[in-house]
Amino acid sequence: MLEANLDDMTGETLGYVMTRLLDAGAFDVFFTPIQMKKNRPASKLSVLVAPADREKITALILAETSTLGVRYQNWHRTIMKRTFEEVETPYGAVHLKIATYGKTKKVTPEYADCAQLAQKCHIPLTTVYQAALQARKHQ
Repeated sequence: MLEANLDDMTGETLGYVMTRLLDAGAFDVFFTPIQMKKNRPASKLSVLVAPADREKITALILAETSTLGVRYQNWHRTIMKRTFEEVETPYGAVHLKIATYGKTKKVTPEYADCAQLAQKCHIPLTTVYQAALQARKHQ
């Protein structure tokens, strides 16, 4: 986890930095509202990266933000095994992400597939989402 406090950057710039960090291989990027010295509103930038990418991402944070330093710490994590399958709905094909860990199982339709079909068919996103889950039950 890499972190930096940013007290003088615009929202547009923060969005740009987030995109750059994700494109550079960060697992996740998020901002937390904080107060800094002299009661200035600011954002804490948090970036989850692979240990091998720490130096590369640190250099990017220093180049693209106003911070003068980056804090880091090592974290451990457990991740669910992920597989993918495709189901056919009345609106078209949707990919499902299947995540498992022990006896825990989560099935999630891919947002991009559902959004594209919802726009194409002029129906609500949730209609496609639910159709994808229903299609999996009938397989």
